[in-house]
Formats: sequence, C-alpha cells, structure tokens
Amino acid sequence: MALRNIRTEGDPILRKQAREITEVNLRIKELARDMLDTMYHAEGVGLAGPQVGILRRIVVIDVGEGPIVMINPEILETNGSQVGPEGCLSVPDVTEEVERPNEVKAQYLDLQGKKQELVGNELLARAICHEVEHLDGVLFIDKL
Repeated sequence: MALRNIRTEGDPILRKQAREITEVNLRIKELARDMLDTMYHAEGVGLAGPQVGILRRIVVIDVGEGPIVMINPEILETNGSQVGPEGCLSVPDVTEEVERPNEVKAQYLDLQGKKQELVGNELLARAICHEVEHLDGVLFIDKL
C-alpha cells in the first residue's frame, strides 16, 4: 500500500490539462492501486491523476459498489439533472450544492487496456463528471 499526497486548491497542477495514457503498463497499474489506497485512506469516493500530482488521464471511483479504474475516460452522453451536495479531497472542508447530470454514459480503458462503457446514475454519475473535470483542470468550486 502506497499513499500519495493529495494536492489541494492553489496547487497549479490542479488547473492543468492531463495527458492521455498511451499504454496500460505496470507503472499505470501501480498508480491505479496507489490512487485507490489514497482515496480509501482519505475516505473519498473518487480521485483523479492530477490530484496526486500525476498529469495523466486516470481516475478511480468507488461509490460503495466496488472500485472502478477509468483510463482516458470520455463522457459520451448525459441525461437528466440532479442537484446535490458535493465535496472534493482537493478542496477540504468545503461542501456545496452542485448541479450535475443524473445519468452519464462513459467510455474508458480498463486495467487490461480494453475499451469499456459504463452507465452511471445518481452518485456514480456525479462522481464520473467530477473526476473527468479534474483531468481538464476544473474543480467543482468553479461551478458555484
């Protein structure tokens, strides 16, 4: 288990665009494990590469249904709307109401490098949107 330092608001890396991952190799798999360990240790439901200082397009999510690792995630479709409380490990002690889609269809590579699609609803949809935005240098507080 390797814990990574979580970058917080004000760190310029959080505002940068993450680069695509071109090969799912052992280093990426180790990064994913470290990110999951870090997320669970911090009691979060999602974490993106830039939040641990890595400008790569990788996110990990667990909304209570088991871990999801998404490499190069893309949101293909959104439906509906929900407003609910949202926080961020990179913006500690701040929770605000944020509007998000109620359903999200995303495409990504898994840890075997295979293309996957996932439809997330409610909290999972919120988490996918939140983490994918991190890859583009956007924080949830920008939506307030």
